[in-house]
Amino acid sequence: MLVGLERFDLRIVGSRSLKQKRHVIKPLCAAIRQRFPVSVAEVEHHDLWQRSTIAVACVGAEQHHVRRVLQRIERFVDEWAEVDVIDRELEVLWPDA
Repeated sequence: MLVGLERFDLRIVGSRSLKQKRHVIKPLCAAIRQRFPVSVAEVEHHDLWQRSTIAVACVGAEQHHVRRVLQRIERFVDEWAEVDVIDRELEVLWPDA
């Protein structure tokens, strides 16, 4: 079993309040959950208006499957009009048996 973890550091375009930020991040996370078999959550920058970090976790039996799903999510986030991706970090973990 493998665990893929990807973190996206995001800038929220045009956000002027935490409420506006929530109106961007919540639909993005919901759309990722609905379209892909993954878990997703906002993990940093909870108190900043124009920044957010979301983490996506994917579990699979084969590395190429996990990487393929995460690459598709990368393209999905890149195409989300209301955010700019500042940075991303991908890890594939092999839990100890």
